[in-house]
Amino acid sequence: MLIRSMQVSDWEQVRQIYTEGIATGIATFETNAPTYESWDNAHVSTCRLVAEQDSIILGWAALSPVSSRCVYGGVGEVSVYIGSGSRGKGVGKLLLEKLIEESEHAGFWTIQSGVFPENKASIKLHEKVGFRYIGKRERVGKIQGVWKDNLLFEKRSDTVGIN
Repeated sequence: MLIRSMQVSDWEQVRQIYTEGIATGIATFETNAPTYESWDNAHVSTCRLVAEQDSIILGWAALSPVSSRCVYGGVGEVSVYIGSGSRGKGVGKLLLEKLIEESEHAGFWTIQSGVFPENKASIKLHEKVGFRYIGKRERVGKIQGVWKDNLLFEKRSDTVGIN
């Protein structure tokens, strides 16, 4: 398996994996996968990764800015999605480890994730790679009319000077 930078040509496979995540009902508040243009505008231009094996994208990870305010320029929101046939095989761990590394090279001092409490696999994955639980945002959004809580996890950089 190869972890590499995402290319525009990967979009159809990336979008399919995103659609699979949406279908679970426990991965995102999104209800439809966006166009590439919309997705591209919502994510930072660096720190976009795919896991690939035999020309098949198994999963992807990327960062979004948490705010347009300059003081939050080093804080990114994590997206990580694994294809339904590749879950539980270590793909997410490899993607997040590489995303952490690349985020630090890009100057991010904090990366964070919002995870639904029902998404036990994502919670375990984030904890496994060093994210810490910060707190619960109760009834922060709705999916199909149902209020959902969101658990906030963060990973502070060990190398970007925040001490």
